[in-house]
Amino acid sequence: MQTDIKPAKILRSPFFIAMWLTLFLVEIIKGALLVAVLPVYMDNILGLSAGVIGVAFALQYLGDNLFRAPSGWAAERIGFRATMVTALICTLIAVIMILFLKSALGLSMACLILGIGTSPLWPCAMTGVTAMSGPQNKNGTAMGALEMAALGGTGLGPVGMNWLLERTNHDYRMIFLILMGCAVLVILVAMILPGRVVIEGGHTGSAGEAAKGARPKYPAKPNLLTPFIRLQQSVGRTLHRVRSTLNVNPLVYPALFMQSFVIGLLSPVITLYTRTDLNISPNLYSLLLIAGGGITVIALLPVGKMVDRFGTKPFLNIGFLMAAFSLFIFSTVTAIPVVFGIVMLIGVSYAMILPAWNAFVATLIPEGERGAIWGFFLTLQGSGMVVGPIVSGLLWDHISHPAPFIASALVMAGLAVVHFVLARKPFRTAPAG
Repeated sequence: MQTDIKPAKILRSPFFIAMWLTLFLVEIIKGALLVAVLPVYMDNILGLSAGVIGVAFALQYLGDNLFRAPSGWAAERIGFRATMVTALICTLIAVIMILFLKSALGLSMACLILGIGTSPLWPCAMTGVTAMSGPQNKNGTAMGALEMAALGGTGLGPVGMNWLLERTNHDYRMIFLILMGCAVLVILVAMILPGRVVIEGGHTGSAGEAAKGARPKYPAKPNLLTPFIRLQQSVGRTLHRVRSTLNVNPLVYPALFMQSFVIGLLSPVITLYTRTDLNISPNLYSLLLIAGGGITVIALLPVGKMVDRFGTKPFLNIGFLMAAFSLFIFSTVTAIPVVFGIVMLIGVSYAMILPAWNAFVATLIPEGERGAIWGFFLTLQGSGMVVGPIVSGLLWDHISHPAPFIASALVMAGLAVVHFVLARKPFRTAPAG
């Protein structure tokens, strides 16, 4: 009989602690590289063009998104530990490549490998937490804690690296050696993860048990093609089960895309807008980020606990509408105190959205093939981060500087409408054929 684990026990479980630390440390590495180190290093030190930097970063997002579904599938077959350790070794290799390679091609390949190395993070975290939460899916607290790890690492990485760059007189070799040490540390932490797949009831199942079903007939005498035949048959069975068990309202798919598309619209222009249009100094901009990001991180855990108690619907309805209103107002105001107030309001809205949205999506995941479906959902959601910056740049260059913020507000309003429909009818009227 399946039983759920209380939210507080999930947070204290060895799996969750190891997963939380892994997520936090990897986001420190990613945040440091993508925000603070690589743009300046590739431009000022290596003299590479903005186009090359853009391609390298696009490859990082591409590797991360393309391999999320396969890594989720692998986590259920070979376990969390093997999947994460293998991937994180790729992250270490990527940092080593960045240290020693100076060409545009080499750094682009390093960014691609970095994306592949970080791709299993969220599929493994979501699959494990969803399995541990049991049939009631009370995982808002855990989702909030995971978002705290991600946001905290993403913020701490750039801040810490900028501080170290100042203290080391911009010695990038020392910075990359420190990041290599962080990569080794996160590999050691990932080794604590369970080698078996966590399922309801607090026990574990082997990779074979997680992939129950009729055993295929293999050649009587194994040959060189046997591993590939087994892999092909296993993938085929997985895709068949995904099609037969994933019975969600089709509106889920655009909603997943829109949720990250908003962030993609904002990420490339927020700094430009505050510097050029609002005339905010670098130090004041840092305070602005702390005000918005800090209130988000602080509010995530209490909001997650309230999501477990009251459900996801009220938090998502209020969060989407508040974010839409705040982003629209942000594009129209210039008074600095008002800007700070609006940014904090955006932070509160995201603190409501992030744990509630992940908990809502978790209710749509069927028991079979959790890893593969979480990977598919997260790939679709992450694709918004790839498309968003491109659209944002076009709006900025060809329409107006406030246009990306107005567009993001419209997308958030659209998400509120889509969620209202999904909350009433999350599943299809009949299973997908």
